[in-house]
Amino acid sequence: MSKKKDKIKEEVVEETTQTSKETVEEVVEQTSEELIAQEKDKFLRLFAEFENYKKRTSKERIELFKTANQELMTVLLPVLDDFERALTHIEDDKEAEELRKGVLLIYQKLIKTLEQKGLTTIETKSGEVFDSEIHEAITQIPAPTEDMKGKIIDTVEKGYKLGDKIIRFPKVVIGQ
Repeated sequence: MSKKKDKIKEEVVEETTQTSKETVEEVVEQTSEELIAQEKDKFLRLFAEFENYKKRTSKERIELFKTANQELMTVLLPVLDDFERALTHIEDDKEAEELRKGVLLIYQKLIKTLEQKGLTTIETKSGEVFDSEIHEAITQIPAPTEDMKGKIIDTVEKGYKLGDKIIRFPKVVIGQ
């Protein structure tokens, strides 16, 4: 009887082992599928984050290139103003015709170079409606006529834009 018991025990152990192996394999398979899904999710999130980073840095780089010349342009604007004042003063003097031509040539070359780098003048005209987002009011004077109230009377200093960004607002006198 002992042999029969041993044989039954062996069969039971074998069946239990076989069932355990199948159960273990199923658990391992489920666990590996879950791990794969988790790793895939992590990968997709990391990839999306990296793509966002690339887009953001690319956008920042483009913006930096657009406004890289801003500091230089801001420093050159007073020189441009001095050229304009010199030209208006030289035009009054008829004897300095050659001097006026030379200053005008240098002025035009400077303007052309700055325009190639993206600098544009903000045009303001007398009688134009004052807009605080575009203009800087330095003073108010009594309006010469009733319809000039709240409008630009005179432009004291030109304004400039570099690309789409205003780097100096035009300074204007408005009617009160």
